[in-house]
Amino acid sequence: MRPLQISPDTAVKLAEALNVPLERLMHMPQHILLQKMMELAKQEQETAQGDSSDKQE
Repeated sequence: MRPLQISPDTAVKLAEALNVPLERLMHMPQHILLQKMMELAKQEQETAQGDSSDKQE
């Protein structure tokens, strides 16, 4: 399996966001990385919705 074709900056940001070592991220299968990114986006969306409902009250 070849490493992911992403820029170094993107790889560093993803590794930090997913709490995964950079080396592990670069050799992670693409379908697993996409799944983790979807989970991360869902968590961010839920937090954003929670923040906006707090401001409305």
